[in-house]
Amino acid sequence: MRRLLRANSLTLVFLGLFLLALFFQAIAGHAAFNDEQVGHSEPTVSFWNYVTSSTFAVAVMENWQSEYLQFTLFIVLTVWLVQKGSPESKELDAAGSESDQRQRVGGHADRDSPQWARVGDLRRRIYENSLLLAMGTIWIASWLAQSIAGVSEFNAEQLAHHQPKISWADYLVNPSFWERTLENWQSEFLAVGSMAIFAVYLRQRGSPESKPVGAPHSATGIEG
Repeated sequence: MRRLLRANSLTLVFLGLFLLALFFQAIAGHAAFNDEQVGHSEPTVSFWNYVTSSTFAVAVMENWQSEYLQFTLFIVLTVWLVQKGSPESKELDAAGSESDQRQRVGGHADRDSPQWARVGDLRRRIYENSLLLAMGTIWIASWLAQSIAGVSEFNAEQLAHHQPKISWADYLVNPSFWERTLENWQSEFLAVGSMAIFAVYLRQRGSPESKPVGAPHSATGIEG
């Protein structure tokens, strides 16, 4: 068990941090929501009613979809685009989908290669793009969830102010939806871009996200 925990410690720690952050987000959001309700002389809600509300759902989903968009774009763009000197980039001459030999697929697969990497049919095509497919699917699903929860929250506010409700399609072109969406996207794009260029010149000893401390700034595609 100890070996299993150690071998999966990075995933388990981040999963634990995620659950803690989500729990405390719910507590803080519930308190803030009820403060706003009291300020408008409206009834407060229970914790359970808050975490099952569109208000909490849209707050969570708008962050999820931006995070998975970040990873989706990073996965596909780093196939073709490079950044000289960054460990986040492939070597400058390796841009593109690379040869079967370099990717160790088909006849170039190793004995311990995954089974779907050995075949040459649709299964391999799916497997060699499976990370992008998974991240992209989660992004689209969370973006749809955000829009559905968002229109519900928006219409609740409309009714509270005696304004007409709008359809989901109308909400998708509403400035409110895109303002909330783009404020998350811009921060994700900035974070990824800054990480790619900072890692050219800055180091963190022992981290695979950094080059070795003594590596030259121009070294590309190597990790410490």
